[in-house]
Amino acid sequence: MGKTGVTGAAGESLLIGRRKFFAGAAALAAPAIIPSVAQAAIARPKTLKFEHLHTGETLRATFWADGDYVPDALDEINRHLRDHRTGEVYPINPKLMDLLHALRRKLDTGAEFRVISGYRSPKTNAKLASKSGGVARKSLHMKGMAIDIRVPDRSTAQIHKAAKSLKLGGVGAYYKSAFVHVDVGRVRYW
Repeated sequence: MGKTGVTGAAGESLLIGRRKFFAGAAALAAPAIIPSVAQAAIARPKTLKFEHLHTGETLRATFWADGDYVPDALDEINRHLRDHRTGEVYPINPKLMDLLHALRRKLDTGAEFRVISGYRSPKTNAKLASKSGGVARKSLHMKGMAIDIRVPDRSTAQIHKAAKSLKLGGVGAYYKSAFVHVDVGRVRYW
């Protein structure tokens, strides 16, 4: 027992171990199973909730569904994260939404992201940089690649730690102002 006999084309008996037989059968079946599991993961909708602290506006948007970004939802996000000082709307990098979705999952929260700053026009950024050394003159906010956030049921330290663990871009904690900066630029921390 333990061996299965098979007669080959030349009439010789081939002995295959039971484990090898079942491992081979599983390997043949795997391509049929794995795509459906992968497809389910890809197709799972991604939704984010925002509250903009300067405008008072709220937004719930499903930005990813059926394996692709949802253009109308991304347009809504662009408007929501506009430069609230000038009203200028700019395309937000969808990877930033992916980062926020991953961060929400890592924090294990259904709470909204409270937005301090999304997109910043060059004019707004220059004005802020002239008043504060904490504002980068070539800020990724001007490219739609950064956001400053709070999460109501998590501390600044918890958000900072979780965002750093993702290793998806830059992460900075501003404890005095109680917010975390995340971006989809190169990985760096402050």
